[in-house]
Order: sequence, then structure tokens, then C-alpha cells
Amino acid sequence: MSAQAADQPETTAADTRRWRMLALLGVAQFMLILDVTVVVIALPDIGADLGLQRETLTWVVSAYTLMFGGLMLLGGRAADLFGSRRVVLLGLLVFTVASLVTGLAADAEMLIGGRVAQGVGAAMLSPAALSVVTRSFHGEERNKALGIWSALGGSGFAIGVLLGGVLTAGPGWQWVFYINVPIGLVVLVALARMLPAELPQGARARLDVPGAILVTAATGMAIYGLINAGDRGWLSAVTLATLAGAVVLYVLFAVVQRTVRSPLMDLRILTRRSVAGGTFLILVATALMLAVFFLGSFYLQHYKGYGALRTGLLFLPVALATVIGTQIAGHVVGRLGGRTVAMAGLAIAALGTAVPAFWDGSAVVVTGISVAAVGIGATFVAASTTALGQIAHHEAGLASGLLSTFHEFGAALGVAVVSSIAAASIAGGSGTGFTRGFAFAAIVAAASAVLALLIPAVKPPAGVQLHAH
Repeated sequence: MSAQAADQPETTAADTRRWRMLALLGVAQFMLILDVTVVVIALPDIGADLGLQRETLTWVVSAYTLMFGGLMLLGGRAADLFGSRRVVLLGLLVFTVASLVTGLAADAEMLIGGRVAQGVGAAMLSPAALSVVTRSFHGEERNKALGIWSALGGSGFAIGVLLGGVLTAGPGWQWVFYINVPIGLVVLVALARMLPAELPQGARARLDVPGAILVTAATGMAIYGLINAGDRGWLSAVTLATLAGAVVLYVLFAVVQRTVRSPLMDLRILTRRSVAGGTFLILVATALMLAVFFLGSFYLQHYKGYGALRTGLLFLPVALATVIGTQIAGHVVGRLGGRTVAMAGLAIAALGTAVPAFWDGSAVVVTGISVAAVGIGATFVAASTTALGQIAHHEAGLASGLLSTFHEFGAALGVAVVSSIAAASIAGGSGTGFTRGFAFAAIVAAASAVLALLIPAVKPPAGVQLHAH
């Protein structure tokens, strides 16, 4: 009896330590996701302060999401080979220092360079931190821990636009990046003391650096072509050549993945309709969300002349609508399946984005993108259900990594495309470009709703966590 009593405090202390560690890792993940959307509201002020053109402002978002998505699988593999503790701490340090550099930026080169470095740090930190969580918790505790992890990441996406408005209107846009520094340092010191020392798991293999470089370069070239299409023309020789070069690099990436001993990703998993369908849905949902955030921010600030704070507050119903969409979808997806939820979600997104394409006015725009956000939030849940619902347990890490990668690529592509479509309006002209941008988003959402018919009707098995960000 006495031995059991003595053992009880040790168990309680260990449990408390694990949940504290989860809280710290969750804060770190929250910062990474927050940094995708927190800059969107600040973009007009950044452009005015540093004298930046539309193309450069687009890269402020795309450079971060491109590096985050392009190197995430490499970061996950590095955690397996060198130990999650080392990669978590190094990734957090890189992200924190890069945030300081970005805030101090006095020109485009320093700003974009800082965002690239932030993306590299995020790509190291995020998968390594998730690896720590999955190895630290088991059974029902793991499901609870992953639920908290997903909720923190998902809320970061929505809260980012509001926080961006508050910081930009208050101390200035630089604090959109500076705020990461004290938080990052505190979390870094705490995690250095709390994360368990560990040896790398499993057999040692080589990092597929060529694969990571190829997929990141391919996506970067595609985004470059899409951003510049607004000025050079969609059918210009330069645009077509750049996009063709991206296709060539993607083909080379596929060849490398089939020939190297330790590929970055097993592309054969994408031949399954469920996984391919899930990654397609996450790509479209994230592209639509960042597109409407980007268009809405410039419409309200550039075209309507609102300040950053007012714009951020106007995005509050959009953030709440996203959460409502994910919650509703989470409750009904078990009965209806991912395909039905995806079709309904994308149809709602199409209706919402069509509203500001036909009618003008601040209230109309906010109402339209709020309706769209309900559908987009539901589509995020459908994407996770579809991709993870029919895979074996040992493949869950790979499938989750693919979802996260396509999530970031979608953000980069969505901003790049609508930036070019709305180029004239963003530069400071009429509202025609915004109308075209919203119309394009509506067409993409409607077409994707039809394509969702091809996705298998997958329902989530018990215990699968639905990622809503």
C-alpha cells in the first residue's frame, strides 16, 4: 500500500509534465499557423511603409507558406533521424530569430528573406513537435492531445486576421513579427528543460534533400509565374514558359522519388482515390480561404479606405463562421461521409464568394466571405476524413504530412492567383479586379464541388482526429 502511495505522486508529476509540454508545443504550433494569416491585414501598411509593389506583397505570404509546405516532409524525416528534441528546439530558434529579422526589415530583400527563414523554421518545428506529442501520449489520452493540437492550430488561422489588425493599428505592422520573439524565447527555454532526451527512432536513412529542393523549386516557379501573370498576361511567353518549367521540375521530383533509397514521400499513396481526394480538398479549401482573406483585406483597406483595426474587426464574423463550419461538419461527417460534406461545403463557399462578385459594399463583402467561410471550414473537415479514413495505422504519419504540405501549398497558390487577377485594383484603381477575383473564387469552388463527386464516400473510423485548419 505504501509503495503504491509513493508511486502515485510520481505518476501525477509525470502526467502534469506531459500536459505542460503539450501546452508549450501547442503555443509554438499556434504561432506558426497564426503567421500565415496575421500578415494579410498588415500587407497594405507594409507596402506603404516600404514602398512595395503588389508582386512583392504577394511574396510576403507565399514565401512563408512555400517554404513551410515544401520542407515540411523533410523536417519530419529529420526529426526521425536526429531526434525530435533537437529539431524542435532548432526550428523554434530559427523561427524566432527570423521573426526579429522580418520585423526589422527596411527593404524587400530583408523582408522576404526573413519570411523564407520563418518558413524553414516552421517546417522543422511543426512535424517534429507533432512527433513528440504522438510519442508522449497513448490511447484515449493521445486522441485528447491531438484534438487540443488541432484546435490550437485551427484557431490560429482564424485569430490571425483579427490580431493582425490590432497590432498593425496599434504599435505598427512590425509587431506582427516582433510578437513572436518574446513568446518564442520563453517557449524555447521552457522546452529545452522539459523535452526528454532521446535517441533517433528506427533505422538510419538519408535525408532526401534533392527531393525537397525539387518540389519546393517547382512550386516556387509555379507561384512566380502566377503572380507575374497579372502584369505580363496569362498567355504571354514568359508566363507559359515559367509554368512549363514548374511542370518539368514536378516530373523530375516524381522520378527522384521513385529512384532514391529514402524518398521524401511515397507517391504511390496518391494513387488511392481517398488520399488524392483529401489532398485535393485541402489544397482547394486553403487556397479559397487565403484568397478571400487577401481580397477582403485589400478591398476594405485600399478600396474602402478603412484602417487596419476596423478591417480586423470586420473579419471577426469570418473567423467565427470558419469555426462554426468546422464544428457542424465534425458532427455530421460521421453520418454523411466526407464526400457529401465536401460537396455541400464547396457549394456554400461558391455561393458566398459569388455575393461580392455581383454586389458591392463593405457589408456585402463581409457577409459573402463569412458565408463562404462556413463552407470552407466544413471542407477542411471533409479533407481530413477523406484522406485519413481508409489508410493503415502505420501510414497515418505520411498521409497527415501530405495534408499539411498541400495545406501550405494551397495558401501560397491561392494568394498568387487572386493577386494577379485583382492586380489593377490592388495597385489602386477601380473595384473591377476585386469583382473578378471573387468571381474566380466562386467558379473554382463550384467546379470543385462537382469534382468532389469523384471522391469516395469515406466516413471517419473511431479515434481519427479531424484537422480543421
